[in-house]
Amino acid sequence: MSVQERKERERAGRERLIVATARELAEQQGWDAVTTRRLAERIEYSQPVLYSHFRGKREIIGAVALEGAAEMAAALRAATSATDGPRFRVTALAHAYLDFAERNPAVYDAMFQLDGGLAFANEDTPEPLKDAFAALLESLGEVAGDGVHPALFTEVFWAALHGLATLTRAGRLPPEDTERRVELLVDRLAMV
Repeated sequence: MSVQERKERERAGRERLIVATARELAEQQGWDAVTTRRLAERIEYSQPVLYSHFRGKREIIGAVALEGAAEMAAALRAATSATDGPRFRVTALAHAYLDFAERNPAVYDAMFQLDGGLAFANEDTPEPLKDAFAALLESLGEVAGDGVHPALFTEVFWAALHGLATLTRAGRLPPEDTERRVELLVDRLAMV
C-alpha cells in the first residue's frame, strides 16, 4: 500500500468518525449540542483537523443526512421485499418509514428538518437522496392509480408519512393510533 493510499484511508476513517460522533451526540442531546468544538474534543482531534473534512456544522448535518438516506432506503427495501402483494408492500413501507423516523430522530431531522446544504428534487440532488425517493417510488408507483403520475403520487404519500412521523414525535398525535392511521392512509390514498 502506498503512502497516499494509507493517507486516504486514514482521512476516510476520520471523516466516518466525525459523522458517527456527530450523529451519536445529536441522538443523545439534540443537534444544538453538536458543535465543532465539542466534536473535536470527542474525537480527540483539533478543530482544524475537523475543518479539513467539513467546513462546519451544516456540512456535517448534510453528511449525516446522506448516511441516513442510504439507511432508510435499505430499511424500506428490506421491509417491502419481505411481502407479497401491493397492499402489504405499501403497508410495510409505511411502517418501515415511520419506524425509521422514530428510531433515528436526529438523523431524520438532519434529512428533512435541518439545513444540511443538500439539494432536493433537482439535478444536483445527491445520489443517496435520489435512492431514498426511489425506494419509496418502487412500491408506491404500482398503486398510484390510472392517470396519476407515479412520482407525484409518491410525493403526496411521502408527505403524509412525514406529517405522521413529525406530528407523532411532537406529541400532536397519540402514538397508539399509528396502526389505524397507516390503514387509513393505505386504504384511502393508495386504495389497495
